[in-house]
Amino acid sequence: MKNKKTKVVIAGGGTTGWVTAYALAKRLGPVLDIRLIESEKIGTVGVGEATVPTLRSFHALLEIDEREFLSATQGTFKLGIKFDNWANIGDSYIHSFGRVGKTTWMTEFHAFWLEAHAHGLGGELSDYCLEWKAAGEGKCALKANDTDVNVAYHINATAYAQYLRSKAEQLGVKRQEGMISDVELCPETGNITELKMDNGEAARGEFFIDCTGFRSVLLGQGLGVEFEDWGHWLAADRAWATQSKTEGAGPPYTRAIAHPMGWQWQTPVQERTGEGIVYSSQFCSDDEARATLVNNLAGPEAHEPRLLKFRTGRRRQAWKKNCVAIGLANGFLEPLESTSIHLITTAVTRLMRLFPTSMDMAELAARYNAESKFELEEVRNFLILHYNLTERGDTEFWRFYRDMEIPDDLRHRMDVFKRNGYIWPDGVNLFRVDSWLQVMIGQGLFPEHYHRAGGILGAERLEQQLKAMRDKVDRDLATMPGHTEFVRQYCPADLYAKGNMRASA
Repeated sequence: MKNKKTKVVIAGGGTTGWVTAYALAKRLGPVLDIRLIESEKIGTVGVGEATVPTLRSFHALLEIDEREFLSATQGTFKLGIKFDNWANIGDSYIHSFGRVGKTTWMTEFHAFWLEAHAHGLGGELSDYCLEWKAAGEGKCALKANDTDVNVAYHINATAYAQYLRSKAEQLGVKRQEGMISDVELCPETGNITELKMDNGEAARGEFFIDCTGFRSVLLGQGLGVEFEDWGHWLAADRAWATQSKTEGAGPPYTRAIAHPMGWQWQTPVQERTGEGIVYSSQFCSDDEARATLVNNLAGPEAHEPRLLKFRTGRRRQAWKKNCVAIGLANGFLEPLESTSIHLITTAVTRLMRLFPTSMDMAELAARYNAESKFELEEVRNFLILHYNLTERGDTEFWRFYRDMEIPDDLRHRMDVFKRNGYIWPDGVNLFRVDSWLQVMIGQGLFPEHYHRAGGILGAERLEQQLKAMRDKVDRDLATMPGHTEFVRQYCPADLYAKGNMRASA
């Protein structure tokens, strides 16, 4: 029947489940019957969640009002990530979301900067990036003079899931309470036919989406898809998560603070900061990691830290039979570059583009799996870069990363830059040339040689052009307000509550 709707069952709520439910309902709702299964017995940690700029375009696709969303999630803005103590104790740099300088068809901007740098000219690399300098000075805006500012968000993840749930249910998504106790398979095809709950209820469907987190109840347990462990490259397997009470909007960047046994995140939302510490149980006890976190909070502790255990890696298939796993059910990469929500949104977008119109979906699954594998490996390599570039040898944890073997394609990328100064973006267009440049330079990897396009201009003319770029950044920066001031004007936390009160009046 042409008007028949495909019955879709989403297993699991939280950010992953409700992002998936709302996106499918918003863009494919007329042809889908969507049911989401979740249990109130499975709680979430109400800490901050950091994002990358791609969430803005995803929200535009779903017609989400930015001010309303940020107010509902106590959100703030993010211009990048500040890394402390990564290359060496006492070192600090920012990986910003902005463009650094101006590129040419022949070579990237950093070749001109390196040429000037060799002559004692050119200033700092950060002088050529508005987002970089604004982050350092605690300023933020969406536009400065005629320049668009590339921003991401810090949000309360629990509030985000609740916000999307409300929107999804308004579009007809049905929520069913229950803890999944069994996954029923068709003996002939191997497809999932229904999910049984511990309360005696069941949910039948034609297509299933696994958003059950690390448990991977459908794809891992039900369909037996194996997990590919990346612990030999990314050794961290545990985290403590909490939040602290802070004032205002905090800085317009996430902090990643390296400690002897791991690293601590600080994600500022309005009036509080999501905090946690990522570490490896090979090199550190749970008690030691917890004490390090508690002793280094940005403000007074807001609640007891919660221990999270995980494995870094991915399922060997993200899509098997009539089931796709999204988020942690498919794989996990530590939040060092704030990619968790990004990987959810790209998975959902990929699914919408490849959504099956019949039960003959093997070719679509193969394409989906190839793209998912490639994406996760590209992000994995960027994370490994941060660790492997360290010169720290003060603990076993850092010596492990400093001395370990890394993937061949990452080694090739680092060698090309070290010897020739050449950088190319990753294959999924998440980490651009600017990102690789800022991390490699920030952690002390300078090229031995570089493209000599800058030498053609001559030192005096080159410096004149570079100064004009620096002056433009400074003029734009002067127009930007402080981050807290901008958040209070643009998206105060009570804006959404007031809007709901007016709507219900």
